[in-house]
Amino acid sequence: MRLPCRKRGETMSRFVERHPVWALIVIIAIAVVLWLVFAVWPPGLEEAIGRKRVFLNAVFNGITLGGLYFLVASGFTLIFGLMRNVNLAHGSLYLFGGYVGYAISASTGSWILSFIVAFILTALVGVLLQLIVFRRMEGQDLRQTMVTIGLSIVFADLMLWACGGDFYQIQTPNWLIGPVELPLITAIKSSGEPVYLRYPLVRLVIFAASVIIGVAMWLALNRTRIGMIIRAGVDDRDILAATGVRIQLVFVLVFAFGAGLAGTAGVVGGTFQSLSPGEDIRFLLASLVVVIVGGMGSIPGAALGALIIGLAEQLGSVYIPTYAIVVTFLIMVLVLAIRPQGLLARR
Repeated sequence: MRLPCRKRGETMSRFVERHPVWALIVIIAIAVVLWLVFAVWPPGLEEAIGRKRVFLNAVFNGITLGGLYFLVASGFTLIFGLMRNVNLAHGSLYLFGGYVGYAISASTGSWILSFIVAFILTALVGVLLQLIVFRRMEGQDLRQTMVTIGLSIVFADLMLWACGGDFYQIQTPNWLIGPVELPLITAIKSSGEPVYLRYPLVRLVIFAASVIIGVAMWLALNRTRIGMIIRAGVDDRDILAATGVRIQLVFVLVFAFGAGLAGTAGVVGGTFQSLSPGEDIRFLLASLVVVIVGGMGSIPGAALGALIIGLAEQLGSVYIPTYAIVVTFLIMVLVLAIRPQGLLARR
């Protein structure tokens, strides 16, 4: 455990030595953000950029949206970044899982059961994709791209036929309805009493769950035998197969898990947003951007990329709504120009 921490410390030291200006900019930016979040804003600042409550809501919306993006992108980075399978039908798995979750929640009234069923059914679809499509096209990126684009169109039409073009929202369970008061001051009353931020509990719980899932995935990939097998299979599957490991079975299970995560994310998205035709393309693009920014095959990279993109979208929609979508792709272009492999790419 100490060696990885020491290596990260050495990496940080080398970065500071090689890029002192960038390191100073990052430190200043972090300090400014922390001050904006925790300090009491002076009246002049509120007149310039608006009320602090709006800013804090945008920040927390960005963080929780980043948690949703991470759930989608972590499955995508497993399939695309680790296994080198180009699955452009990943967004369809998200929307399919959301529709399944809505149907289960509406028929049984159980929010938890909708996650379980959505994960299982979407994972089964992932198994079929791996066995029927990707196993026959290993290493053929262009064919995988074209076939999965076609499949995403077919899936979109089938879901439109089955569910219609309406908007659906999964009912939040009673124990998660309502806001919770956070220890962040948004304003000071004339009497001197502080006003604290109130934020929806369901978003905080979902974000906490995404953090737990992310940590569990990182530990599984880096601290367990199955994780070692997966990483070894990516690097040299022929040698690993020669040792007696059933590498194809491992890859099927990993693909199923990545697809199941996308389905689970669909239930999450349907809970605090909505489900409708076109959401599959939106979350496919978001996953691509997150993986490009964070780095292929990196769970911490997917988390960092999702957080950056989520914050950029929400802060952009509040302060520069006309150019909010441009900010996301501008971040991607800057990362590609400065660090093409991604911010935390797996080596």
